[in-house]
Amino acid sequence: MADSPLARAVRWDTVVGALLLVLLLFSFGFVDGFGNALNLSFLIGNTLPIALIALPMTLLVVAGEIDLSVASTAGLSGSVMGALWNEGMSIETIIPLCLLLGVVCGLVNGLLVTRLGLPSLAVTIGTLAAYRGIAQIVLGSDAVTDFPSQYQDFASGRIGNTFVPQALPPFLVLLAVAVVVLHATPFGRSAFAVGANEEAARFAGIRVRRQKLILFVATGFMASLTGVFWALHYASARYDNATGLELSVVAAVLLGGIDFDGGKGTLGGAIAGVFLLGALQNVMSLSNVSAQSQIVVTGVLLVVSVLGPRVARQISVARAGRRAASTPTS
Repeated sequence: MADSPLARAVRWDTVVGALLLVLLLFSFGFVDGFGNALNLSFLIGNTLPIALIALPMTLLVVAGEIDLSVASTAGLSGSVMGALWNEGMSIETIIPLCLLLGVVCGLVNGLLVTRLGLPSLAVTIGTLAAYRGIAQIVLGSDAVTDFPSQYQDFASGRIGNTFVPQALPPFLVLLAVAVVVLHATPFGRSAFAVGANEEAARFAGIRVRRQKLILFVATGFMASLTGVFWALHYASARYDNATGLELSVVAAVLLGGIDFDGGKGTLGGAIAGVFLLGALQNVMSLSNVSAQSQIVVTGVLLVVSVLGPRVARQISVARAGRRAASTPTS
C-alpha cells in the first residue's frame, strides 16, 4: 500500500530535506555574508569531500556495514600523492596510482570483514590507525603545495562569475550514478536485502560476501579520490589531511535517515544530511561560533540522527496501527 502524503511527510529523510530548506531560507535572510557568491562556493567546496565519501558509505551502511577508515585512506592517498610529486612523477600518473591505492585499502577492509568474519566497526577502527600511520611514514611532517595550477584551479575554482565550483558538475554525475545503482538496479535492491536480513538474503541466492566486498572497494576508491581532491582543493598534501572527516561523514549519513542497522534509507536523504550539516557549520562560522562548540553541535546531531528516524518510524507504525484498528471488519 502506498504511503499517504502525511505518512511521507513524517519520513525522516523528508524532514531532513525540509530542515535544509528552512536553514537556507533563514541564512539567506538573516546571516550576513551567507548569500554572496564567494561564501556559497566556499560552502559547497568544503562540503564536497564529505559528499564524495557519503555516496559509497550510504550503500555500505544500507548493506549493514560501516567504514571508519575513510579519512585515513584519504590522508594516505594525499601523502602518496605528495611523495610521488616530490620524486618528479607526473600528476597524470600519480592520480591513477592513488586511486589504485584506495582500491587496495578498501579491499583489505573488505577481505577482513567478509573472509574472516570480523566486525567492520572493529576492522576499520584498526585500519583507521594503520593507514594514518603509513601516511606519516610516507610523507613525514612535510607539506607539499606546488601541484600544477590547472588541477588546483579545477578543484578550488568556480565556473565563470557564478558561485558554482568547477568540481560540482562531476560530483552531480557521480551522485546520479549512485542513485541509479542504489534505487534502480538489482545490486541496490540486494544491498537493502542484505542489510535487512543477511541470512534471508543468502538463502534468496544473493552473494552476500561478494556484495559487501564490492562496496568496501568502492568506498576505498572514493576515499582516495577525496584525498586527491582535498590536496588539490586546499593546495596542501599532508599526512593529517582529512583528519576527523569520518565523523562528519557518518554523522551526515545517519542524519539523512540511513538506518545504522542497515536495510533502510535513501541516497537523497543522505545527501540532504550532508548539505544540512555543511550549511549549519558554515552558518556557525559566519556567526563566530567557536570550533569547540561546532564539534558539540555535530555530536548532538549524531545522536539526534540515530534517534530521529526511529521516532519517525514509530509514529508511522502507530498511525498504521490506529488506521487498522479503525477499519471496520466484514
